[in-house]
Amino acid sequence: MIVVMSIGASPEQIKDVENRILEWGYGVHPIYGAERTVIGAVGVPEADKARYLAQLERLPYVEKAIAIVRPYKFVSRELHRETTRIRIGDVEIGGTDIVMMAGPCTIETYELTLETARALREMGVRVLRGGAYKPCTSPYSFPGLGIEGLKILRNVGDAVGMAVVTEVMDPRNVEMVCEYADVLQIGTRNMQNYDLLREVGKARRPVLLKRGMWAKLEEWLQAAEYVFLGGNHDVILCERGIRTFETYTRNTLDLSAVPAVRELSHLPIVVDPSHGTGRWSLVPAMTRAAIAAGADGLLIEVHPEPDKAMKDGAQSMTHAGFADILQQCRPVAEAVGRRLV
Repeated sequence: MIVVMSIGASPEQIKDVENRILEWGYGVHPIYGAERTVIGAVGVPEADKARYLAQLERLPYVEKAIAIVRPYKFVSRELHRETTRIRIGDVEIGGTDIVMMAGPCTIETYELTLETARALREMGVRVLRGGAYKPCTSPYSFPGLGIEGLKILRNVGDAVGMAVVTEVMDPRNVEMVCEYADVLQIGTRNMQNYDLLREVGKARRPVLLKRGMWAKLEEWLQAAEYVFLGGNHDVILCERGIRTFETYTRNTLDLSAVPAVRELSHLPIVVDPSHGTGRWSLVPAMTRAAIAAGADGLLIEVHPEPDKAMKDGAQSMTHAGFADILQQCRPVAEAVGRRLV
């Protein structure tokens, strides 16, 4: 269950509630906010839950107590009925606007990154994506420029006035990546890297959590719960396709996950049609479909010359191709009562 303390509850009152919960046999997971504290009670006792809820709600310093039966508590829609809004730079994800995040799969050079960023900024894109560290199935693939790539990404973002999102792979590098990135991306292969999830939970940067290519929705949301329990409540989910028996596409983009997540969780959700299909020709259609399904944003790979890209050129859009996507998607966004940023 979740216990929401009243605004202005004193440390002694918060401690009283925590002690009561511990006496009942639950584990206590408090989240101390600027205005109010939320306490998660996690454990096995179920028979007397209704009585415990009633006792807590009688306390004048408890605003409400909520019974949550799902294995994830803090990211559940039962805790927050409205979708959480998360600010990245000068845009907000989770509101009526649909946020486009675009850029190269891999940071290659300052000049190429700047060329793409300038083109995207002229189209109105506010968030630049790019990989400095690249998880590779093959040990012989290009692993990214590392710290040099982070510096390029930050310098380009500052030069054109864009926030930047990049992947962090190692718990030991979280603090360093925070110095350069506005958003920390957790890739599909690291969705269940619990040490990494705990570490980004301590960070004060929004986290873009990609769905594992093997993961059920419940496993994905429990991964988000790890970040929440660390104290970081700015979590954005990203559907990027799951592995099925199909081989024509790189992955099978599960757009049913978008409305399903909206039923289960208050976290905003974005879609990555580039990794979801692996084919640039399919990205425009899946982008339109993602918006119609209710996505709060898109994560799309864009490169000035995809045929010369060091990584994932087959799924990257040209500048002109991305401009066409924006033109195609505006009427779709308007049709579902939203606005494309």
